[in-house]
Amino acid sequence: MNKFIFSYPTKVYFGEGSAAQALNAELGRLGETVMMAYGGGSMKRNGIYEELNELLTKAGKKVVEFSGIMPNPTYAKVQEGAALVRAHHVDFILAVGGGSVIDCCKVVSAQAVLDEDIWDMEYQKGQFPAAGIPMGAVVTASGIGAEMNAGAVITYEEKTWKGPIVGTSASFAVLDPAYTMSVPPMQVMSGAFDTLSHAMETYFGTSDSDNVSDDVALAIMKNTVVNMRRLLKNVNDVQARSNLMWDSAMAENGILKCGRLTDFQAHQMEHQLGAYTDCNHGQGLAVIQPVYYRHIWNDAQDKFARFAKVVFGVDSAEAGVDALEDFVKECGLPVKMSQLKSTVEITPEVLRKVADTCSIISSNPRPLSRDEIYEILVECL
Repeated sequence: MNKFIFSYPTKVYFGEGSAAQALNAELGRLGETVMMAYGGGSMKRNGIYEELNELLTKAGKKVVEFSGIMPNPTYAKVQEGAALVRAHHVDFILAVGGGSVIDCCKVVSAQAVLDEDIWDMEYQKGQFPAAGIPMGAVVTASGIGAEMNAGAVITYEEKTWKGPIVGTSASFAVLDPAYTMSVPPMQVMSGAFDTLSHAMETYFGTSDSDNVSDDVALAIMKNTVVNMRRLLKNVNDVQARSNLMWDSAMAENGILKCGRLTDFQAHQMEHQLGAYTDCNHGQGLAVIQPVYYRHIWNDAQDKFARFAKVVFGVDSAEAGVDALEDFVKECGLPVKMSQLKSTVEITPEVLRKVADTCSIISSNPRPLSRDEIYEILVECL
């Protein structure tokens, strides 16, 4: 393992009823004005909005609402949120939703206290924010693990770019599996596949073996597969949703990345695909990842063979990739880009643009050329 420093700033309140426990414990330390951020109307239909709003009101907080955060949050939405924070002198941001809401708020938090454009700061100057408006997260759709770190994925529509922006970590996170019960089955499966992808890409990022990070990553992958299959039998299995919620948190709280490089090439391809098509993130990964792994499994045979045996109980590296593809089909997730919901027709011409603009990771089993990335994407059509 490589040299590292590990710090975990987020306090987690896990389990049924944890929202009330968290807010009752934390609100006294917060300022008067709280911005409650969320996506669409589902939070009001399932009762979560009323519960949280009542807790904030009883604590004497002035509530400012920031709603309409979309599944792939845009840079324009970030700037809208930052302007709202400044205009209302917001003291604390409470992000309520899945990864998109939380990611948006992490960047809003940082942008609100900056005098310069955060994208220019990070991508032109190579500098990153050191402060932000304090925030907390209430997770209502798990999978992305956004509540566990300061990184966010934002779509900058004017630049046809989707990628990471560093914002602010949540000081606390509420993980109540009961809050996920109204999430539709396909959305649950898409989020869970993102968890699986996070663990896989961390695991395959280095040739180092016999380290604890690999062992933990394999355990998370196996547990994610087991509990996704439980939900296929009973989508209302709250224990399975609970397990997947913690799998998601464990995959992205930094523990798997300690002392190692990571391979997030599939994520880079999917992010840029999303920039051009606005497709669902987890579903895009489900399409891309098995095809990508067919290109690289021979470059990391030992690691793929161990993955195959531990996660899927098959006896070879190539069989492990086959098992992953079969699992995608078993879960009802898309296996071809033609099955993705997209704002544009996904053509070879669009995929050429994706290949020519996505980030290339140097730490995967072997670096890919843009032509091979294009080949992989076309194989996904």
